[in-house]
Amino acid sequence: MTEERRHGLEECGRISLPTPIVHLGDPITASCTISPNCSHLDPESQILWKLGTELQPGKRQRLADGRQEFTITVAHLNSPRVLLSCCLRWGTSLQILDQAEVQAGYPPAAPHNLSCLMNLTTNSLICQWEPGPNNHLSTNFTLKSFKSRGNCQTQEDSIPDCVPNDGQNHCSIPRRHLQLYQNMGIWVQAENALGTSKSPQLCLVPMDVVKLEPPTLWALDPSPEVAPPQPGCLLLRWEPWRPSLYIEQKCELRHQPQPGEASWALVGPLLSQTLQYELCGLLPSTAYALQLRCTRWPLPGHWSDWSPSLTLTTAQQAPIVRLDTWWRQRQLDPRTADVQLFWKPTPLDKYSGQIQGYLVRAPDQAETVPPLCNTTELSCTFHLPLEAQEVVLVAYNTAGTSHPTPVVFLESRGPPLARLHTVARDPYSLWVGWEPPSPRPQGYVIEWGLGPPSPSGSNKSWKMEHNGSMSGTLLQENIRPFQLYEITVTPLYQDTVGPSQHIYAYSQEMAPSHAPELHLKHIGKTWAQLEWAPQAPELGKSPLTHYTVFWTNAQDQSFSTVLNASSHGLVLHGLEPASLYHVHLMATSRVGAANSTSLTLMTLALEESELHVLLGLFAFLLLFTCLCGAARFCCRPSRKNPLWPSVPDPAHSSLGSWVPTIMVEETFQLPSLRDPGMPPITKITVLEEEEKKPVPWESNDSSGSCGLPTLVQAYVLQGDPRAPSTQPQPPSITSDQVLYGKVLGSPTSPGPGHYLRCDSTQPLLGGLSPSPKFYENLWFQTSPLGTPEPLVPNQEDDCVFGPLLDFPLLQGLQVHGVEGLGGV
Repeated sequence: MTEERRHGLEECGRISLPTPIVHLGDPITASCTISPNCSHLDPESQILWKLGTELQPGKRQRLADGRQEFTITVAHLNSPRVLLSCCLRWGTSLQILDQAEVQAGYPPAAPHNLSCLMNLTTNSLICQWEPGPNNHLSTNFTLKSFKSRGNCQTQEDSIPDCVPNDGQNHCSIPRRHLQLYQNMGIWVQAENALGTSKSPQLCLVPMDVVKLEPPTLWALDPSPEVAPPQPGCLLLRWEPWRPSLYIEQKCELRHQPQPGEASWALVGPLLSQTLQYELCGLLPSTAYALQLRCTRWPLPGHWSDWSPSLTLTTAQQAPIVRLDTWWRQRQLDPRTADVQLFWKPTPLDKYSGQIQGYLVRAPDQAETVPPLCNTTELSCTFHLPLEAQEVVLVAYNTAGTSHPTPVVFLESRGPPLARLHTVARDPYSLWVGWEPPSPRPQGYVIEWGLGPPSPSGSNKSWKMEHNGSMSGTLLQENIRPFQLYEITVTPLYQDTVGPSQHIYAYSQEMAPSHAPELHLKHIGKTWAQLEWAPQAPELGKSPLTHYTVFWTNAQDQSFSTVLNASSHGLVLHGLEPASLYHVHLMATSRVGAANSTSLTLMTLALEESELHVLLGLFAFLLLFTCLCGAARFCCRPSRKNPLWPSVPDPAHSSLGSWVPTIMVEETFQLPSLRDPGMPPITKITVLEEEEKKPVPWESNDSSGSCGLPTLVQAYVLQGDPRAPSTQPQPPSITSDQVLYGKVLGSPTSPGPGHYLRCDSTQPLLGGLSPSPKFYENLWFQTSPLGTPEPLVPNQEDDCVFGPLLDFPLLQGLQVHGVEGLGGV
């Protein structure tokens, strides 16, 4: 829609209201008249009313002059302000033809609480009021007044109206329009669009409502004419506001102890003619805040505001305290003693006077004689004759002295305490406990201060406990962590004291700052000796509980051992030769640990001879292992048949037909085996015996004919070996000769005998053989008089037994098989 058409539409309709302001909740009717000259509107155009945000249809009515009128009636207007719009529906939008605002509210309520004050500073009458509830409409207030000689029933002279500024509920009438001592009638009128109201009329005399400015208050300083105030009293003076000096006044004083927790206390009336006042009944040595106000009196008037606060402190009284005392005494010479006296004041009254100093005097000492001590400290040192047993201590201030406290230097004759002990509650306190002795003391003196190496008696704290049945107390003054404290407890009796008991304690200890330094004392191939110097105890450090030694090899393998705190050395065993190790020491206490610097060491290397011995042992072990493995491999039954050829069973051989089953034992002489005419023995066969007949190893027959040894009992020869051969022998020996021997078994494993059979290419020697040797259960005996000889296979063939070093001619014997011998 163009701007021209929009402007034309706005001139098509006008809203008419009977009144733009109505009572809140009343009905209102509005009409919108549409001009017939509006060419933009169709005869059937739709007109709607918009009340705030709500759309409502209007009632159409055609007037005689051709105009159309659309009316709407709102039954209850409940909003203080409503925007009413006459709208034309133009397609899908609404076009506003005209708008009107409707206000709703109430008539003004009558103002109330009208009051006026005569201000002599501004020289004007100031009146104020309360406007009443909100009426939702703009309301004008006007302060109206007039002069009157009666009770304001008749009006004599009018006074110009006083109109306050917008939003203000007070107004001032200048002095020029006032008669200070003449009655005035005053009221307030309120007016809005729905009506007018006025407050009740106030009739007053301006000076009867005068409000003075507060007076000035200050303390009255002592002077020769004015005595100083008594304890609990204050001397005050004030001066009225200067423009009100000609007005008779009365005043009120209020005071409050500081800090301001208590309520104010009111004192009065105070007449202004005095201008000074002594306020008593206050607490001594207490700060007070004071304020003063005044009013016109005896004529009517308003109280002034309170004066600014003045803070004063009441006069103090003499100290009301208990002085706990303790002393240390030492003899300087045979006639003089040096006394160090300590005391602590304990106030016995909440409002005890502030202590300014202390006096120490001898008993019955005159005031004119200088005291032994006059100090503001809590201790004093002085000299006394050795026979003096008492002094007197007092506290003083400007108001006087406290009651004297006698100090008697008692001898130590009482019983001592038992089981003195301490417990650290936290880093800043220590609990000291004991067992009360019998009889029970009247109290205890507890002293504490830094222990050694601090000077004895320096900066010691102390306190006195007056309960003799108590068994401990908490020390919180001058306790710091990591400090060694010496604590002394002394019991106090009626006419004596007990011996002092001492104990040392920490409120908190530190961990060790560092561990002792490790040193290498000696070293070998597989060991190293270490040593360290234990550290002296440090103040504030917890005692050590143990040491731990750690060492690490080149492969980062770690080892450790724990030693007690009294140790100062260690020998490390099981080290590797020519190896590098890193060692460090850790010192541990109850509260922590600290490490030393690392020590690096190298063990010694092995010597060449030792290496040779070790290599030899290794080679021997390797060889022994191989031999054991080979023997086990060869002796297994599963390996027996492949390594040994099958040997015929002698019991089933052809020899069994002509060899008797049981051989007759006979004694014969073997020919010399070296006889060249002796035919060679070519076979040796072992046969089993049917029954066991053990024979002794050696014969006791002196004739030389003896039985065979246990292993071999007889030899059976083919022919007589002693007889010469009657048949010619071929040049090469081809015929086999058989030698039989009966074997009974080894001395350690007796068993059935066997006949040994063997082929030989060498003739048997005729001489006696040396002592036989044995090999497992195979035995060979070279002569009846000899001992069995072991048959050992040679290196060329497993079937060849030898070498028989003592008989080189027998080294060629070959064994084709062993029959009837199991487990070989």
